[in-house]
Amino acid sequence: MESDSIDCMTSSDVIDDVFHHHNQLPSLSKPGSNNGNSSNNNSAVSSAVHLSITSVHELLECPVCTNSMYPPIHQCHNGHTLCSACKTRVHNRCPTCRQELGDIRCLALEKVAESLELPCKYTLLGCPEIFPYYSKLKHEAVCNFRPYNCPYAGSECTVVGDIPFLVAHLRDDHKVDMHSGCTFNHRYVKSNPRDVENATWMLTVFQCFGQYFCLHFEAFQLGMAPVYMAFLRFMGDEIEARNYSYSLEVGGNGRKLIWEGTPRSIRDGHLKVRDGHDGLMIQRNMALFFSGGDRKELKLRVTGRIWKEQQNNEGNACMPNLCS
Repeated sequence: MESDSIDCMTSSDVIDDVFHHHNQLPSLSKPGSNNGNSSNNNSAVSSAVHLSITSVHELLECPVCTNSMYPPIHQCHNGHTLCSACKTRVHNRCPTCRQELGDIRCLALEKVAESLELPCKYTLLGCPEIFPYYSKLKHEAVCNFRPYNCPYAGSECTVVGDIPFLVAHLRDDHKVDMHSGCTFNHRYVKSNPRDVENATWMLTVFQCFGQYFCLHFEAFQLGMAPVYMAFLRFMGDEIEARNYSYSLEVGGNGRKLIWEGTPRSIRDGHLKVRDGHDGLMIQRNMALFFSGGDRKELKLRVTGRIWKEQQNNEGNACMPNLCS
């Protein structure tokens, strides 16, 4: 009686089996022949190669999480494979045949993966790159075409998408104020400036130079005292963000603070920007001084503007292009 178990073949056997058609189909069209069938034969070759690569890619898909598997790739005694992350999730039991997994690695499948070159998973979003299988994951983590995370602070929003989608999401789901123009003048009022246990987050989106910018204002505890901070983030990649500059100003009672800088990309997380103090920082005592009155209520007016840096071809220096 034949056994139902599936052994993991040697790497050479697997590669020969998977790419069998790839090795033989080119003989359908002899080099230099002009019999009118070359285009059909080339199409057949292309289709066969695509199917072969697709088949291998399916073999490398974890049956539990459906993500691509990377070493170590585990297998049970019957040859069913899964990724190392899911091995602990299934309590060391094969999700296909329920046999104990043990510590068997499918070295042949790992070897097959080394021979593959695959397109970035963000191909449909515009990325044209193709990478060796084991380099693909590293690229995708920093791919410029990968979706953006929602920039809204103060909630664990897991929404991702391109910029037009996120703008609509911020407007419709988070009810964020939307403004057009490159200058702003906002007033922030807080009745109890000593209480920042429930941190205050405020976000306003500006459309300027055909781009979108997020103006953040929030209170948080720094050491023993509350701190108020305003900063700008660019809805796009870091390289694009460097084309713009902004200034923020807050003041009162004849005094003022001014901050100038480059907006950070929303690729940088909100907390990364805040905890790096990359923005206009206002200590509580200074904020209350600017507020005036009996210093029991916070009343801050933050003004600012955004401008685009233009390259000066003569001196290779950046010249500000102020938005009217």
